[in-house]
Amino acid sequence: MTEQQQALWRFEMRDERLPSVSLGNILQMNLVELRKADRLGLTSGPLRAWITFFKHWQEELIMAQFTHEPVQQAMDRLRELSADEETRRLAFVRERALHDEVSFLNEAKREGREEGRKEGREEAREEARKEFARNLIAMNLLTDEQIATASGLTEAEVKALRST
Repeated sequence: MTEQQQALWRFEMRDERLPSVSLGNILQMNLVELRKADRLGLTSGPLRAWITFFKHWQEELIMAQFTHEPVQQAMDRLRELSADEETRRLAFVRERALHDEVSFLNEAKREGREEGRKEGREEAREEARKEFARNLIAMNLLTDEQIATASGLTEAEVKALRST
């Protein structure tokens, strides 16, 4: 194949001193000469759709023939970008609102988790105070007022624990 008949090129990375050492398909550059590929009609399928997209993206009738989803997504995005100023502004506002909604939801979840942790810690502290007071009550050495002072509970709470 001569250079005039080749429109698709693949270049691999090789070591200068040891050309047998190559990165192969890990790191390579694929080059498509659009005019030549279009003229030669070399490929079909997704690559043909991409070549047509890059060469004929402004021609709606040609682009309507392609159903390759990534090319259709690129066309949709291109239409968005080339829309009038008001349409672009509305699209921007919509994108911003969606982004803000996700941010607000994430913040609310974070705050909810933090509040849940805080409530859990408070409940654990309260239960620890009650357990401490129960132990003091069981020892039967202190008054309810002294147990309340030592445990951080009210006298009413100590009395309620004593009666259970």
